[in-house]
Amino acid sequence: MEHSHSHGGGHSHGHDHGGEGASLPLLHWEWLDFGKLRGMDKRRWLGGAALLWVLSGLYIVSADQQAVVTRFGAVVEPRVMPGIHYALPWPVDSVTKLKVRQFQRRVIGGDAPDTVLGRLQPLASQFLTGDQNILHLRVVTQYSVAVPADYLFRSADVAQLTGAVVESELARRIARRTVDSVLTTEKAAIQEEVRAGAQRVLNEYRAGVQLASVNIENASPPPEAADAFRDVASARADSSRIVSEAQGYANDVIPRARGEGQQLLEAAQGYKLRKVNEAQGDASRFTQVAVEYGRAADVNGRRIYAEAMEEILPRIKKLIVDSRGNLDLTIIRKGDGPTAKP
Repeated sequence: MEHSHSHGGGHSHGHDHGGEGASLPLLHWEWLDFGKLRGMDKRRWLGGAALLWVLSGLYIVSADQQAVVTRFGAVVEPRVMPGIHYALPWPVDSVTKLKVRQFQRRVIGGDAPDTVLGRLQPLASQFLTGDQNILHLRVVTQYSVAVPADYLFRSADVAQLTGAVVESELARRIARRTVDSVLTTEKAAIQEEVRAGAQRVLNEYRAGVQLASVNIENASPPPEAADAFRDVASARADSSRIVSEAQGYANDVIPRARGEGQQLLEAAQGYKLRKVNEAQGDASRFTQVAVEYGRAADVNGRRIYAEAMEEILPRIKKLIVDSRGNLDLTIIRKGDGPTAKP
């Protein structure tokens, strides 16, 4: 084995194992440039970061959502439907997703906890009717997002705006009706009118919401007048019940009376026809008899006289003598004894 040491401007170690490869480690360290390696790693990291930044623009809108894309604060895509989409990465574009199928609630005439606890807020729930009565109303409206861009940027507080518009329409509709109609028959009509009217106003404001329902959950008089209202309602119920009973009785009696009247009319008409037919038959028969009688008046006269006498005096023995005093023995009834001589 041979060892060599050189100190002329450098230090090297050589290990000769009988071949030329003993000098390769020296050449490897001479070719390695750490500056170039650091530059290559930096470029790779920058390229990877740039690629990740570009890919970060991909986003997914689920089936129950819609999205709005803004670029430096300005709306560039007001409605993005469900699916996979791309926007310029942050901070250029910003994507806001909204659940358009989810209903939101707004309570007019109190807060949401008041609905559960049954409490009233007099100042918030009082409405004036057309006949100058005060009612306490609690109304719940449900709405959803209709136009995402308007919903996000046209109003600072969409829930408050929706509640104020519904409350205004409700006050206007209540003021046109009496207290009795609001408490009884007009509730469904008021709800639909308020929903339609409030929707028109919200569309004019471009609030971006769609009203699903307006429901009057509670309508009651003030506590001071509650007993009087209950008495009136009870009297109205009694009146309605009595009217219904009377109507039922009328519905039972009137058809029966009409049926009996029709039956009497039909019987009278039948009796009339029968009598007319009988009279016409008797007249026709009398006319025919009169014609036949006129053909042999003498003979028919005697026959009719004999038949009449036989009918009038059925049990008396009779002798018939003609106008000349002759006795007619041919018409003596059978069974009579010997005829007495005159």
